[in-house]
Amino acid sequence: MLNPDAKLSEKVFTDEVEKAPTRDGFGHGSVEAGKADERVVVLCADLSESTRAEWFEKEFPGRFIEMGVAEQNMATVASGMAAAGKIPFITSYAVFNPGRNYEQIRTTIALNKVPVKICGMHAGVSVGPDGATHQMLEDIGMMRMLPGMTVIAPGDAEEARKATIAAAKTDEPVYLRFARSATPIFTTKDTPFSIGKALTLWDCEAPKVALLSTGSLSYNALLAARALAEEGIESVVLHIATIKPLDGDAILKAAKRAGRVITVEEHQALGGFGSAVAEFLGEYHPVPVKRLGIMNQFGQSGEPDELIAHYGLDAASIEKAVRNLLRS
Repeated sequence: MLNPDAKLSEKVFTDEVEKAPTRDGFGHGSVEAGKADERVVVLCADLSESTRAEWFEKEFPGRFIEMGVAEQNMATVASGMAAAGKIPFITSYAVFNPGRNYEQIRTTIALNKVPVKICGMHAGVSVGPDGATHQMLEDIGMMRMLPGMTVIAPGDAEEARKATIAAAKTDEPVYLRFARSATPIFTTKDTPFSIGKALTLWDCEAPKVALLSTGSLSYNALLAARALAEEGIESVVLHIATIKPLDGDAILKAAKRAGRVITVEEHQALGGFGSAVAEFLGEYHPVPVKRLGIMNQFGQSGEPDELIAHYGLDAASIEKAVRNLLRS
């Protein structure tokens, strides 16, 4: 059943559920963060409309900097601004930020421990028709390996708004992962959000499997859990927005209760969220772990929903993975 403490949308399982891109959450959240703290600035690499950075620009034109197609310069300028007391958000497509400017992020931001917030938009295969060149599938792995870097993949536009505001309040570098396509808004303004804390979406007394998901695919995991429950297969669903630091207590509890774990992510299965979970459980409580993600391949052009299904990340595919794991 739905966890009442999560305070999810009443329309979560209906056709009336609202949809919006998580990048919209950044747009709204950056404006709110800017109103709360005049140190907040936004830098953009010639993609202000696509990243929703233009919403901040309209509200605070004097605190918005258009860097042009110069992502590497954007990272180093932001590092200097952070060292001088600002709270910079740097924005571009994830294939360029952190894809193109990784060395500058590593050396000028992470190494110096300055509070720059790196915003990678249009991440995952759900970018759709833009194809493999623009479907960033390696960014979680890249960023979670950096010492001191917090990594967050919000589940929907509302949580993305909260994550942006929360990131602005931290004194450390943060990577925020956002998507292009509109996805269901399953959380509400009352849904709890804290950096480093998992959210239980679905629960039962005796789960046979724990579904651990990040980003907007947590909605698909929730749909799968409801369908499986109708078959008598009970599960617990954790939405883990903060990939680093992981909520080890919540993951450990779910793994001990269920005895089996399936992870779900719109990212390469190698090195990403699922790998982080497997590493943790391998050290503290080994159980069977099945990772659902992109399996050692690049993306391709197609409609977002088609691609999510093609790569085995829709609700039906998650259900199938659960049945297969229980039979093994």
